[in-house]
Amino acid sequence: MAFIIELLLIGVGLSMDAFAVSVCKGLAMRKVNKKQAVVIGLFFGGFQALMPFVGWALGTRFESYITSIDHWIAFILLAFIGGKMVVEGYRLEEDETVKELDPPLDLKEMLLLAIATSIDALAVGITFAFLNYPIVECITIIGLTTFVLSIVGVVVGNMFGSRYQKKAEIAGGMILILIGVKILFEHLGIFVL
Repeated sequence: MAFIIELLLIGVGLSMDAFAVSVCKGLAMRKVNKKQAVVIGLFFGGFQALMPFVGWALGTRFESYITSIDHWIAFILLAFIGGKMVVEGYRLEEDETVKELDPPLDLKEMLLLAIATSIDALAVGITFAFLNYPIVECITIIGLTTFVLSIVGVVVGNMFGSRYQKKAEIAGGMILILIGVKILFEHLGIFVL
């Protein structure tokens, strides 16, 4: 059960970039367009599931070389990614204005946004390989979590505007940092859950 909760927290942490972008997409809608919300969720959820798999595949190739330091790699990667998200959360500017209400989804733009918001998940996938996490469960939970939170982001953006974008980014970063610290402490024998 603790493993599932950890994966859910990783999924939430990783999905904060996608959530923030989904909030912005929701801002541009007069009324929530359910079809567009699902497409946004599929793009973000799909790439958040694909990227850890790619990272895991790369990580398994190099596992034998780094097993003695895998916990440090997991900690450094998660702390770096989380720290970057926290810094970006504080740097978000309030100048994102809505120029056109209810614009059609640009699939090329969605592809680029999905890739950009899932790069962090690639690094997390590498840590999954080092920690011998079951990749199918990992990518399923991360993908579904991001799918749901992206749809929620569209709705939140539509209802409340961009007030929570900054807080979501910071919260996601903090979750990843805390999970990195937990992994490091467990492997050093300091903390056992």
